[in-house]
Amino acid sequence: MQGIKTFIPTEIKVQYLNLLLSCGFSRLDFGSFVSPKAIPQLSDTAEVLAHLNPSNTQLLAIVANEQGVDRALVHNRIAFLGYPFSISEQFQIRNTNATIKESLNRIKGISRDVDESNRKVMLYLSMGFGNPYGDPWSVQMVVDYAKSLYESFGIQHFALSDTIGCATPELVSQVFQAVNQALPDLEIGVHLHSLPSKSMDLIDASIIAGCTRFDGALLGIGGCPMAKDDLTGNLATEALLSYCKHAGIDTDIQEEAFFIANEYAKTVFNKYQ
Repeated sequence: MQGIKTFIPTEIKVQYLNLLLSCGFSRLDFGSFVSPKAIPQLSDTAEVLAHLNPSNTQLLAIVANEQGVDRALVHNRIAFLGYPFSISEQFQIRNTNATIKESLNRIKGISRDVDESNRKVMLYLSMGFGNPYGDPWSVQMVVDYAKSLYESFGIQHFALSDTIGCATPELVSQVFQAVNQALPDLEIGVHLHSLPSKSMDLIDASIIAGCTRFDGALLGIGGCPMAKDDLTGNLATEALLSYCKHAGIDTDIQEEAFFIANEYAKTVFNKYQ
């Protein structure tokens, strides 16, 4: 929802998220404690949270600095705080108004506060599959940053993030295997942005490489408003579930509940886009 300019009423967000909570997902990224000026669509995250139904699904909120962490940790239901760390200097500034060095200092404080509150950090490695801004990039850089973040701050949950839709099946396989082999005991997942025509190939490459954790969004809605003017949508959840069903992979997702959520998503995103 973050890239949609028309404000979606809080009660609609609550209805949509509660439908998702009934599906059986392991985690749900439900909102962000970031500057309302930067992402006005998610300025009502605390109010939304107050109306979410009890669920076994863990709740994840995005933060971009220590102030956001303080606001998020007030809420006991939040299990994960997600922080977007970019290996691109330009995108780190564009996304969180901080240099890589400043961002690392933020992560130091965030990881300390989160550990003390018995929560966990999900670290999004943005530009994990390439860099359109001309900054240096290599697979080894991704591996080195992931290892350093684990060794320095104890980060154990990573989402290798495409952000702008430039990943290829070959790159997804190469990067995932390299990071997973370097940090075999950690949770390594993928956060892909993709055109629908490319989704199945990316899913296939990820699963063959050994990935078992994916971020998705119903209907492929989304994209990072800080990345480019033209958003490349998130990996569609229904594409991932369709792949798993045909491949005989059990996801534990409740099909009827997901169908209801998916139909509601069509109603919401046909009206707000």
